Amino acid sequence: MGALGRFRGSAVRLALAGVVAATLASALPAAASAHTVTYDHYSLKLDGRRIYVWSGEFHYWRLPSPSLWRDVLEKMKAAGYNATSIYFDWGYHSPKPGVSDFSGVRDVDELLRIASQVGIYVIARPGPYINAETDSGGFPAWLDTQKGRARSSAPDYTAAYMEWLSHIDPIIARHQFTNGTGTVILYQVENEYGNNTDATYMAQLEQKIRADGITVPLTHNHCCGPSTWATGPGAVDLPGQDSYPQGFNCSNPTQWSAVPALPRFRDDAPIFTPEFQGGSFDPWGGPGYDKCRQLTGPDFEDVFYKENIADGATMQNFYMTYGGTSWGWLPDPQQVYTSYDYGAAIKEDRELTSKYTEMKRIGYMLDSVAPLTKTDQIPAAPATNPAIRVAARANPDDGTQFYELRHSDSTSTANDQTHISIDLSRRARDLYSAVPQQPGTSITLAGREAKLLIAGYPMDGQRLQYSTSELMTHGRIGDRDIALFYAPAGQDGETVLRYARRPDVTVLSGQVQSSWNAARGDLRLDYVHRGLSDVLIRPRHGTPLELLLASDDIAGQFWRQATRIGAVLVRGPELVRSGYTVGRTLVLTGDTAGPTRLEVFAPRSVTAVRWNARRVAVTRLRDGALAAVLSGPDPVTLPALGHWRFHLGSPETKPGFDDRGWQAADEMSTNNPTPPVTLPVLYADDYGFHHGDVWYRGHFTAQGSETGVNLSAITGRAGIYSAWLNGQFLGSTDDPTHHFDFPAGSLQTGRDNVLSVMVENMGHNEDFNADDSHKQPRGLTGVTLVGSNAALQWRIQGSLGGETLVDPTRGPMNTGGLYGERNGWSLPGFPDGAWRTVTLPHPDATPGESWYRTTFSLHLPRTQDVPVGIDIADAPTHHYRALIYVNGWLMGRYINDIGPEHSFPVPPGILRPDGTNTLAIAVWNEDAGSGGLGQVRLQRYANLSTSLRVTDVYSPGYAQIFPHG
Repeated sequence: MGALGRFRGSAVRLALAGVVAATLASALPAAASAHTVTYDHYSLKLDGRRIYVWSGEFHYWRLPSPSLWRDVLEKMKAAGYNATSIYFDWGYHSPKPGVSDFSGVRDVDELLRIASQVGIYVIARPGPYINAETDSGGFPAWLDTQKGRARSSAPDYTAAYMEWLSHIDPIIARHQFTNGTGTVILYQVENEYGNNTDATYMAQLEQKIRADGITVPLTHNHCCGPSTWATGPGAVDLPGQDSYPQGFNCSNPTQWSAVPALPRFRDDAPIFTPEFQGGSFDPWGGPGYDKCRQLTGPDFEDVFYKENIADGATMQNFYMTYGGTSWGWLPDPQQVYTSYDYGAAIKEDRELTSKYTEMKRIGYMLDSVAPLTKTDQIPAAPATNPAIRVAARANPDDGTQFYELRHSDSTSTANDQTHISIDLSRRARDLYSAVPQQPGTSITLAGREAKLLIAGYPMDGQRLQYSTSELMTHGRIGDRDIALFYAPAGQDGETVLRYARRPDVTVLSGQVQSSWNAARGDLRLDYVHRGLSDVLIRPRHGTPLELLLASDDIAGQFWRQATRIGAVLVRGPELVRSGYTVGRTLVLTGDTAGPTRLEVFAPRSVTAVRWNARRVAVTRLRDGALAAVLSGPDPVTLPALGHWRFHLGSPETKPGFDDRGWQAADEMSTNNPTPPVTLPVLYADDYGFHHGDVWYRGHFTAQGSETGVNLSAITGRAGIYSAWLNGQFLGSTDDPTHHFDFPAGSLQTGRDNVLSVMVENMGHNEDFNADDSHKQPRGLTGVTLVGSNAALQWRIQGSLGGETLVDPTRGPMNTGGLYGERNGWSLPGFPDGAWRTVTLPHPDATPGESWYRTTFSLHLPRTQDVPVGIDIADAPTHHYRALIYVNGWLMGRYINDIGPEHSFPVPPGILRPDGTNTLAIAVWNEDAGSGGLGQVRLQRYANLSTSLRVTDVYSPGYAQIFPHG
């Protein structure tokens, strides 16, 4: 069962509850007390109670609006997840050595408080290295300048990560379940550390972590390489295996790989997958996340995740469940662009998908069926159809059996029928040699479908012999047990229950046939899954059972909540976030997308319902459920974007530009393992400029023989650099080394000449193989004048202040070194009244930087969640790229001729749903003919009536950042 909700040895037994909040109410009393997190061969145990860990990955730093952290965690909890796995990004918190920020959008104390309030367990993953397709794999960029190898016991690296852990560990420690003060149940050490490993480093990490007060079990996620950290020096408590069986190429979303088998690293620990594929990243120029969501869609979840269950895994975390946005300069350029949607169950704009619904169907089952937390493999008779493979497991304590059926070829798209054999004991009456028994019916497996069938199960007050339908959830509600079974529409279903005497059967809705086998004591129900059938079974002695037999889409409309008077089932809304009772009233919160019929299965003591704080009129149905109609959202209209102000940037290209305040680039050595092509060293990181675009100005006295220049630069994937001589444009390129000719008449012999170069830093690589690949330089790596040995004197300028932030609220990754960025053009309140007015689309033949600014007002209803984004449309023949600032936050990086991203969600909180917003777009025209900016509009992704409330994120404007203008 899921973490919580079934209380053994108690008169109260809420199989449907299984909700973390129910456990927290008992496990975390007002006076905090110690608790235990232990494990054995089968599963994780909290205070000795087994749980099936069903977890989803979520990164707070990819959602810079703390109010929405609650939204995502509530959505995960509502779908049956009992845990979330969270990377803590060191680089997100540390702009320079000795400085850490845990305020505002970096307030992880608040994040962990929200997790506790929502009632969801946390697997903490603070690195120090996290990978995660983020800049430097989560290392702060200033670490790139260290001499010692990262992810080793090198002294300089050790001192740096020790400081990070000294900040983050105490925060995590005070939210540990073991302390009785939070919901952190596991702590991961390092990340996919299998190659170029250093056991001393791992041992030192673990010693530091324990010294910092971490008492929960330590885990590690093996991916590749020989080191699993299951045994030997540096071994962790709970090793696990990451698995991405579909890979990371979404171009062929219908092409599947075979299902993998998860390893067991130690016999005293359960099978654990700290990261199992929940989607895929997508690179610059990739097919887009809709293809990734198709590749890893609900059919993939159905087959692959149930296979993990059949392998005996009892700890699964899905990467990602909500991906979010790699805003600013967060992305690792080799892997991703701004969007980190990941094709996940919850979209970047927080919409729920069909993947989410499949996760709910499985998650509710795991939460309800306690015997799954302790099973052994047992022999299974082959299916009558050899195209179908059957695997079986059984709980050694109560004998509950689980049969997983899938195609022998797990990639098969065929529809196949079969019968199976179920042997619940060695007694004849518990052997079912051909299931289903009803003549003319069969078990159907659609293409890329799996089933997890349950047999011999003590289901509340009932005895389930078997069902060919899948169980979604069950539990005692009021005076009866309720169980919800499902299968795809049109498939046969058969459910057999055992009773001492023949019970009364009433079909409340739908078409269901019942038969009684007196010799066995079996009540058999046969039906076809169409919509929802409702059957009430009244045994002569014992608890009545209401059996809900649904098609899978109808089953997905049900939500489960635990209240102080027991479990409730709710059908209809887009989302049910919470439920509790006040007297005879059930109080529900959630979302609707339109007028919605609500059905509530609750104890009969409940006579009234409030939805999002409003009382709704209810009627009592034949089966005792309450019914009502909920209203949907009001229509919303977004304003058109106009009144654009335009201004050219790039004054750095002009020979008379004053660069005396810039930093001299004259270092003759570097700690970087990559040697420069020429000296001096021009690596941007060596001068404290780690994120965004950087400018170089090289002064030289021309001898008159110079004909051009050879430039070498490293930008990261999809990046470019542009060059000018004395204000004349030389061109742009993405070549690592490129020759630029000097135009005739551009050189000034015997006088000062200025070579201006703007280099895009797309971000730093990850350090996946622990080989310092994150230290690959960014910026110019070499410069050679052609036809002359004249000396170049270089100055460099990146983000204003470099490592010393002028805007700590938005942090180190928000702005780079464009002229407009350094002068506040991205910020609300910048005085742009003297700028020229233009309309979009707007052509611009001037190479280099130019800016477009406008404001718009929104008045979205406070009781509605309306995700909004910025959409840019233009022909791919126009060669430019753009930075999209909303209220001063860099929420999108756009490359018109590469893509694939053209629509950029902006989370509420950053976007003002009821107020004035500032949109500033910095364009980099790559040539002298096809630049400008295409059509820009606001895009609405959804419109939901909701209980969610969002607080605006503090967004300092021009006057706060530049108080003296």
